[in-house]
Amino acid sequence: MTNPMDQETPRDFFLRLNNEYLSLHRCKEDLFWQTYMGTSNEHDAFALAESKLNAFISSPDKVKQTRNMISQLDVNERDTLKGLQGWLAYFEANTIESDSGRAKMAALIKAEANLFAKRQKHIIYFTNETGETLPASLTVLSANISNSEHEIVRQTSHQALLDLEQWVLNNGYIELVKQRNEFARDQGYRNFFDYKLNKTEQMTPESLFEIFEDFEQQTRERNKQSIEQLVQEKGDAAALGHNFRYMFQGDASRELDAYVPFTKSLRRWIESFGRLNIDYSGANLTLDLLDREGKFQNGFCHGPIPSFYNQEKWQAAKVNFTSNAKPDQIGSGFNGINTLFHEGGHAAHFANVKQNSPCFSHEFSPTSMAYAETQSMFCDSLLNDADWLKQYAINDEGEPIPDSLIQSLINANQPFKAFEERSILVVPYFEWALYSADEDKLSPSFLTNLARETEASVLGLKTSPRPLLAIPHLLSQEAACSYQGYLLAHMAVYQTRDYFKKQFGYLTDNPAIGPLLAEHYWKPGNSLTHRQTIQNLTGEEFNPAYLATHCNLSSDKAWQEAKAEISSLKTRERSEKKPLNAKIKIVDGDLSIADNHLGDEALCK
Repeated sequence: MTNPMDQETPRDFFLRLNNEYLSLHRCKEDLFWQTYMGTSNEHDAFALAESKLNAFISSPDKVKQTRNMISQLDVNERDTLKGLQGWLAYFEANTIESDSGRAKMAALIKAEANLFAKRQKHIIYFTNETGETLPASLTVLSANISNSEHEIVRQTSHQALLDLEQWVLNNGYIELVKQRNEFARDQGYRNFFDYKLNKTEQMTPESLFEIFEDFEQQTRERNKQSIEQLVQEKGDAAALGHNFRYMFQGDASRELDAYVPFTKSLRRWIESFGRLNIDYSGANLTLDLLDREGKFQNGFCHGPIPSFYNQEKWQAAKVNFTSNAKPDQIGSGFNGINTLFHEGGHAAHFANVKQNSPCFSHEFSPTSMAYAETQSMFCDSLLNDADWLKQYAINDEGEPIPDSLIQSLINANQPFKAFEERSILVVPYFEWALYSADEDKLSPSFLTNLARETEASVLGLKTSPRPLLAIPHLLSQEAACSYQGYLLAHMAVYQTRDYFKKQFGYLTDNPAIGPLLAEHYWKPGNSLTHRQTIQNLTGEEFNPAYLATHCNLSSDKAWQEAKAEISSLKTRERSEKKPLNAKIKIVDGDLSIADNHLGDEALCK
């Protein structure tokens, strides 16, 4: 009998790939959301769905079939050719050719699901100012360390993170590292870091660290001086992990809380993005914003339904994003709106990929993490701009943030911009050293020492305010060995910001920005590289120097620039607030809180 597949045309094959992927991806993403939000314990079902999707995108047969179909195409079938070339890039980035490699990946997925299920049940505690022991999420602990005026709260919160490191090291992480390396070697790479970097950024570790070594050298002295100055002003205890952020952020960050209350975060996001002329192209957005037990302790954005033109008919995206806000906690207002801008930036990107296949609209290889994070980090960078603060940071009495507080924030934070970026830099340095280490040496004590040594070398502190092994990204295969993408993205963000400032003079409420981002950064999806999108917008090659320059800016110079931004508000007309063109639903787990079917204003109320 004749196999029906033998009669399949390249066009039929392309459409079948689209439909198969959509079905598998949706199933996996729905279970991902339920398990990560803590509304379901279907960890085995999620692992199975992820394995099925992984089998689809990593099959060597798909590579052969796609190449064969491309070879049969007529020169005039450009639409199908572009789509199949996208699928070929996707399959080649994810193909696992050997049976042993596929078996190792399946075992890895299962091991990670088991560790995640155990971590979900593991409760961590801190002591409050009255001596009461309370459970806490990573978000709460981080806010405590940055904002609590009680040292017992800061110290026990930091100790909880150090204790979590030991729990991770004694509950399967070391075995996971070995499994990841074994899989990577099966794929022909030195180790898992080498594998992930090549897959996610199309870079070698050598080329990555050439960029990072230069950045590290350019910001080293600034970081060292800022820590020494803080210790000189506030004593040796200021350099302790549980005190450092609280000491340098000072009262200014806590005073900011009154001007960016969590209750106004949703409204500020909708209004600010609307004035930037950001359009979500009809997407369905589901936001789960509040902290609760059992929920994944880090904000993220995933798209169960990718945006694309399905046979020339627009398929709007379905996008879920989350934060871990605790509205009654100091610092939650700014943290909450930061997450809304960050994850909302991801959502805007993935709602606006306008190609002819879902293979161009996702966060996995060959999509560069640096490319994806550039979109979100550009959006959250606006929150620190003086003109944004003057327009949107307004207290309950209707008073805008005073200039004196903006200056205080700059004086507190600008000296530590280098430290903040090096707090990203420390992670890839650690993971590269970890995955390159002699596996016979891997033990809880070895990894603990490696973490502290890397923190001391890169950050200049004996212990980081956020101990390395308590960072949730390290546990997940999707996020492990990808953190360098954040720093590469920040480099691109400041290059992008500089371009817009040169073109228009300002960023806040600039209605030209949304369409330009949509055209040059979002529309192509992964059909272009990160560097190609930057060059298309700015006309310049990727240039890391803009971020180093920003880090090394003096507080006085930063304040002069901020004053110019504030002054410019008097002479520029404020742009119209446009609707986001999205169906927005706010949930708390299984509970539906509000939606915008009666309009954005009704939603915000």
